[in-house]
Amino acid sequence: MIWTPQPTQFDFQSRWEDEAFYGGAAGGGKSDALLTEALRQVSIEGYKGIIFRRTYPDLTELIDRSQYLYKKAYPKAKFNANAHVWRFPSGAKIYFGNINSTFKTDYQGKAFDFIGFDELTHFTLDQYMYLFSRNRPTVSGLRSYIRATGNPGGIGHGWVKDRFITAAPPKTTIWTNIDINTPAGEVIHQRKSRIFIPSSVFDNKILMSNDPGYIGRLAMMPEAERNALLYGDWNSFTGQVFTEWRDEPTHYDDHKLTHVINPFIVPKTWPIYRGFDYGYSRPFSVGWYTQSTEGRIYRIAEYYGCTGTPNEGIRIEPRRIAQEIRRIENEDINLKGRKIVRAIADPAIFQRTTGESIADMMEDSPNFIHWDTGDNTRIAGKMQMHYRMAFGEDDKPLFYVFNTCKHFIRTIPNLIYSEKYVEDIDTDMEDHIYDECRYVLMDNPIAPRMNKLAPPIPQEDPLRMYKNIKPYGY
Repeated sequence: MIWTPQPTQFDFQSRWEDEAFYGGAAGGGKSDALLTEALRQVSIEGYKGIIFRRTYPDLTELIDRSQYLYKKAYPKAKFNANAHVWRFPSGAKIYFGNINSTFKTDYQGKAFDFIGFDELTHFTLDQYMYLFSRNRPTVSGLRSYIRATGNPGGIGHGWVKDRFITAAPPKTTIWTNIDINTPAGEVIHQRKSRIFIPSSVFDNKILMSNDPGYIGRLAMMPEAERNALLYGDWNSFTGQVFTEWRDEPTHYDDHKLTHVINPFIVPKTWPIYRGFDYGYSRPFSVGWYTQSTEGRIYRIAEYYGCTGTPNEGIRIEPRRIAQEIRRIENEDINLKGRKIVRAIADPAIFQRTTGESIADMMEDSPNFIHWDTGDNTRIAGKMQMHYRMAFGEDDKPLFYVFNTCKHFIRTIPNLIYSEKYVEDIDTDMEDHIYDECRYVLMDNPIAPRMNKLAPPIPQEDPLRMYKNIKPYGY
């Protein structure tokens, strides 16, 4: 036998949905499952499949593994190293591809019956959805579908988590209803499906048998990597900036061990602040904050200009944003009739290089939305967020978020560090709420605070918390 799927690999390969995402932790046999799934229709002439990695160097390991699996299964198949394509006796082809700046041009007009993504969290949603559009039958009777594998972390962590992990419990089909308007005025109704199939090293009996020490090496990694790679924890991953972040619904009322809380009526004596980061093709963000007499800051409301597609702006001009801000402040129970003590914004909105500034437009009649210049010192602002998020001896932080601020809760935990500016966040991510919040925190700075919530594990016994763990799925 050349290769036989293990139980979770079989679950993944037996799915009928349009999209399936497999993985969540290291060592689950993801690459083998993806490579062999691409073979499903190679006996049919005209079949075309493709497997993507983010960069070409990342592809080499996949190609090397395919040299064993594909050649063993189809001895007459040939691999063209220049074109990165396998050609099978039937005439079917499986390509290996990577993503560069010209990927839309490179794949424009092309069609693939099967599209696979290895390490999906290394891709942006824009890259995934464009290549998704290349998934259509090349020959009548062939099945068109998409399969992906990956672990927590990476630039695509947030959208992958939203699309596959939090949308429904594992192994539950997620349905999306789509209405398509035709040029003739008709409406076509379709349903698309996707699913998440979890796996971990504990499911890979072959790896566990061949290398029983592997789980020990995973367990000895730093907390974020350990939780992500050993257990597939999507709330903890390599490169995560705000590792202090906690969202614990059981503590929404007592405010302990969580940053997210239930809304309450803000006392009239507490000041109100407003923050702003402008965007047009990218989202803009407006956040309202208050500060307690103890010095804790609360994010109490937000207005976020996003289409629903992550990091895509709604393209409205500043006066319309100002109009909506005024409406919210006239109607929100915690803002109505309250004076905004300080309104802090990105310094860029005051620039007049092309005429009237964004700040000028927003301050025009009848909205009169005024802004003060924010402090855009990036690293100091990031540190203020760390200091505020740190939990004290009372299990409480100095920063809270009402659970109605859905976009803050969605975007902040997913921010990762820049590879180029290693102390700063990756600005290619959806960082607009972060920037807007940073201006407000820099206007109310505090002294450094250490996080007391999770003390380090003593080095003399780094595996003590894992001695009684049970394998996933047992």
